[in-house]
Amino acid sequence: MEQLSFFHDHSLLILVIITVLVGQLMMTLFFNKFSHRLLLEGQLIEIIWTVLPAVTLIFIALPSLRLIYILDEVNNPSVTIKSIGHQWYWSYEYTDFKKIEFDSYMIPINEMKPFNFRLLDVDNRVKIPYETQIRMLVTAADVIHSWTIPALGVKIDATPGRLNQISFSSNRSGLFYGQCSEICGANHSFMPIVIESISPNYFMNW
Repeated sequence: MEQLSFFHDHSLLILVIITVLVGQLMMTLFFNKFSHRLLLEGQLIEIIWTVLPAVTLIFIALPSLRLIYILDEVNNPSVTIKSIGHQWYWSYEYTDFKKIEFDSYMIPINEMKPFNFRLLDVDNRVKIPYETQIRMLVTAADVIHSWTIPALGVKIDATPGRLNQISFSSNRSGLFYGQCSEICGANHSFMPIVIESISPNYFMNW
């Protein structure tokens, strides 16, 4: 997610430079009094305004392609978690240790504590150790869902009969909230996701 944010800033800077340059050229054209009745061609300027946009596109394309490959890369994950989408809740399995399985339901409004977030908190959070490579295996039991955590830059479809995988890591402790971002039925907006990032020692004790 950090790299996506850096790429966004990089692209935005290039767009600002292009906008300022084109705006300045247009203002110059509107207000100058220069004319040249014998000017029929300018090969040098045509070469410049053909090559410069191509070079600009390369400066945008190379970081973008690098990011695509980084997102698909799985670097020796320390923890594997399987997530199964149901109508309308998530179930999780930690298969690296002893068999740990649980369902994660949204907390109803009448059971919420003062510190809970409406429509975002769940009764069982997914616990992960920070600064550790996590592999998430995602599938669905009924219809297409989407396991999405914006703060971690994670979005992957949960498709029945198919096992998708994605890799991510958290560099600090905290709570990360997400929701199903695939329209999966009547209660689509009531199946949130909560990741609790904790220290590796606390994780092992858990």
